[in-house]
Amino acid sequence: MQFIDQAEIQVVAGKGGDGMVAFRREKYVPAGGPAGGNGGKGGSVNLVAVERLQTLLDFRYERIFKGEDGKRGGPKNMTGAQGSDRTIEVPCGTVVYDAETGEMLGDLVKTGQTFCVAKGGKGGLGNKHFLSNSNRAPDYALPGLEGESRMLRLELKLLAEVGIIGLPNAGKSTLISALSAARPKIADYPFTTLVPNLGVVRKPTGDGTVFADIPGLIEGAHTGAGLGHDFLRHIERTRLLLHLIDITDADPVANYITIQEELKAYGRGLVDRQLILALNKVDAVDTESEEIYGIISRLSELAKAPVLLISAVSRVGLEELMQEVWGRLDTMNEKESAELATV
Repeated sequence: MQFIDQAEIQVVAGKGGDGMVAFRREKYVPAGGPAGGNGGKGGSVNLVAVERLQTLLDFRYERIFKGEDGKRGGPKNMTGAQGSDRTIEVPCGTVVYDAETGEMLGDLVKTGQTFCVAKGGKGGLGNKHFLSNSNRAPDYALPGLEGESRMLRLELKLLAEVGIIGLPNAGKSTLISALSAARPKIADYPFTTLVPNLGVVRKPTGDGTVFADIPGLIEGAHTGAGLGHDFLRHIERTRLLLHLIDITDADPVANYITIQEELKAYGRGLVDRQLILALNKVDAVDTESEEIYGIISRLSELAKAPVLLISAVSRVGLEELMQEVWGRLDTMNEKESAELATV
């Protein structure tokens, strides 16, 4: 399935039904008076978040969504039928923007969450509404109002607690495949991963935590270089970042600095997100050598945190890595619970 995380659509709510001009004409009811009913309200257009969708691909084939028009008012003071609402299903994590102004209108993150993006027009008033002492037989009614119409830009931001980041070919896809049931494309060349991959990793308690494998970032990613610009948004919602570095690269320290500078330049608080730093592919080097020791010391100093040594292929160090991940997440959960208790 093709992964699409941006789309533009047009939503048009239904027009309200026209009011009716009618008079009572019944036997034994002289001067029955006005009896025209009001028009029905136009149908609105709503977005609803559903769990089964993972992409905005459907909006490549259908871009215009309309609510049903309300029906005209009837005689005998009958109100016209209301137009049916149009409901559009989107993946959880969809952010809704006004395409013309850029204003964020809504953020659908929970299954079943609904957001009205275009309200249906009000129905027009029938001539019954205009009856007064000075006007006993009004012969006019109001037309229904047009429904709202707007262009929307939809952006999908994946919902994951842990985001795996790093330069191309750092082993991110191999790691997520080793930790979960996800099976992304893996090969020995850069930019193998062209779309984010999600994997559910089971905690010792049995609960599942979603990890996101973000396509490789490069210098200038925040400006659109490489693949990073399109996918940096997917780590905005993560609570914890796992920065993976290939220890066999020519300069692992420079690689760390490159990614951190991109997070800082992109903004949205990513550079301040909690970080776990792991050196991958340690099965291919002598970790006791003076050169490797110097790399670990320098990275630990820059990150102000311990550096974990792992090999996703041979599964070396993965247990220690996951203990660190679960510990960080548990600490954050406890902190958030304490903050809520004090509110």
